[in-house]
Amino acid sequence: MNTKEMRAKSPEDLNKELLNLRKTQFSLRMQVATQQLTNTTQISRVKREVAQIKTILTEKASAK
Repeated sequence: MNTKEMRAKSPEDLNKELLNLRKTQFSLRMQVATQQLTNTTQISRVKREVAQIKTILTEKASAK
């Protein structure tokens, strides 16, 4: 999902997406710990998306 799509979503949708990404991030960390993850770039991608969503949520909260 790109930044334009994220900005178009409501804060409730962004919070749901954030929760989903946090679950994915936890799952990826567990896969790394058990040496089951082969594509480690997924971790940084998910981490970046979490940061983007948090930034957008902060921007929307301060705009009110």
